Amino acid sequence: MIELKDFSCKFDEKIVLQDISLKIKNHLTILGANGSGKSTLAKAVCGLITFNGKIFIESKNISELSLIERAKTISYIPAKLAVYDSFITLYEFVLLGRFPHKKSFLDYSKRDENITKQTLEFLKINHLKNHTLSSLSSGEQQLALIAQALTQQSKIIIFDEPTANLDPHNSKIIAQHIKGLKEYHQIILITHDLHLASYVDNSVAFLKYTSSFRATTRNLSYYEDPTKFFKDSTLQKLYGVKFNNLVPNYD
Repeated sequence: MIELKDFSCKFDEKIVLQDISLKIKNHLTILGANGSGKSTLAKAVCGLITFNGKIFIESKNISELSLIERAKTISYIPAKLAVYDSFITLYEFVLLGRFPHKKSFLDYSKRDENITKQTLEFLKINHLKNHTLSSLSSGEQQLALIAQALTQQSKIIIFDEPTANLDPHNSKIIAQHIKGLKEYHQIILITHDLHLASYVDNSVAFLKYTSSFRATTRNLSYYEDPTKFFKDSTLQKLYGVKFNNLVPNYD
């Protein structure tokens, strides 16, 4: 379980999220408008950015966990593979996920290598293991990110806009993997794609902010039962756009 207590975060004195308290008992999808703080919240849970308040994972304050302990507990998958060695192969990149489990100053073990091979086979990308990351398509690079997270064997995996740069075919592949991984990991999904969110079928946290002449207010709505969120009336109220079966109506 993940618990946020009096959580706040700001950049350059601009408040992004403020006074959020939430218990994430199981899988969760985070939705909201651009700039509402979805990715900020995810990065804070992973300890990637500074924040005020407290975040607990399995009753442990993440601020008190070592980097190795944190990596074994939670992994973050960004929307796009942005920074990497142009010459690193897919296999070498995925093997890096075993770093938190590797003994200092020693090479990766046979177990690390076997887990890497099994992960590549599980995601059906073993045939690409000797290809450089720079030669892979966007969909294949997204699978590479997922593969590295799986070899890390963390209990919690956060997906941040996993289908944002993908065509419908690759989006379907990624969506099926995310849903399947719910059996083995606690999944937190950040997305704008309501069809993906509905398919994955997690509880929903919706982040919303309203700006006026006097102040900017931010709040979080939580729907433990996703069917109560995916109603046209609820979506219209939260997004300010008419919906018809998850499809926005701009007329």
